[in-house]
Amino acid sequence: MSETGWAIDIDRDDIARAELVSDPAPPLVPGQVRVRIDSYAMTANNITYAVFGKPAGLFGNDQGYWDFFAERDAPGRLPVWGFATVTESAAEGIAVGDSFYGYYPMASQAVLTTANVGPGGFTDVTPRRTTLPPIYNHYQRVGALPDYRAADHDYWPVFRPLFLTGWLIADQFEDEGDYGAHQILIASASSKTAIGLGFALAQRAGQRPETIGLTSRANVADLDAQRIYDRVIAYDDILTLNPGAPSAFVDMAGNGAVTRAVHSHFGNNLKASIIVGKSHWDSDGGQAALPGPERQGFFAPGRSQKRIADWGGAAFGRKIAEAWIAFMDVAPRLTSVDKRSGGDAALAAYREMLSGQADPKKGIVVVP
Repeated sequence: MSETGWAIDIDRDDIARAELVSDPAPPLVPGQVRVRIDSYAMTANNITYAVFGKPAGLFGNDQGYWDFFAERDAPGRLPVWGFATVTESAAEGIAVGDSFYGYYPMASQAVLTTANVGPGGFTDVTPRRTTLPPIYNHYQRVGALPDYRAADHDYWPVFRPLFLTGWLIADQFEDEGDYGAHQILIASASSKTAIGLGFALAQRAGQRPETIGLTSRANVADLDAQRIYDRVIAYDDILTLNPGAPSAFVDMAGNGAVTRAVHSHFGNNLKASIIVGKSHWDSDGGQAALPGPERQGFFAPGRSQKRIADWGGAAFGRKIAEAWIAFMDVAPRLTSVDKRSGGDAALAAYREMLSGQADPKKGIVVVP
């Protein structure tokens, strides 16, 4: 498969069915580039992409995450975040050897259709992608990234999209007056998005709610030692919290048992319940007959677009860059990088993440 490249095809109706396939390189048409995918991360966020691969209303149309890299009559190709280098170019302004950070298929190579090419990067305008959120379609030149440091290279695909999501959730809390909550309960607190949220809340100047990380008992001591949250408790200890305290709940994984425990314990003192991910893809999401507030979804691309409109793109970028650099100064002590090479390893990494057995203290980076 090395001569033609490889890709991983996933059954759109059963995400547990995935296979490694050969991926021949089609000829380019004007405006296209072929890239070699140099590295990408495999995280729980990617499982959420798979769960919402088919249309689920997230994008306000009849599209889902499979539409980024596969036509409707083909198996799904999972989107991943990573780095790639141009190996062939039929696009003006992009040369062989140029490197970009962005959204790629879980594969060894990809063909992208470029527009709006400039010093900072380009936009993919493959027809099926033009009605999908813009944040996913922009490719950034590595040399033009203002907050890129070579020492942080492997942490970009592992943490960047997840940290951005966490930072945006923290921003929404501040924008909404923390929903009147005195404490914020963050489930799956060892997940990278949760860590980003906890870090961003801790950086806030002035008064803020207490942050309480919820995790499995085996993770409590290690996670508490990282000092990302004000407190870390086990899921089994939720009922020890004061039920009269005005609280908010952020659910990173869609675990129904945890959701029901929190809603039942706090009832109307739960001021907001926000669901971010669905890495517990095969569990009951706890949707039915819950006391307390109606659950609301959080969609990072929508929040990004709002803040770009509020502040302007340049100011938004500066705020993210400042927060990211601060986070990169602590990220290496939170997570080590676990590199895997080749197509077989890529398939195994996907299956490992899907099973829920991946070590949260490691960031899986696949080098195709």
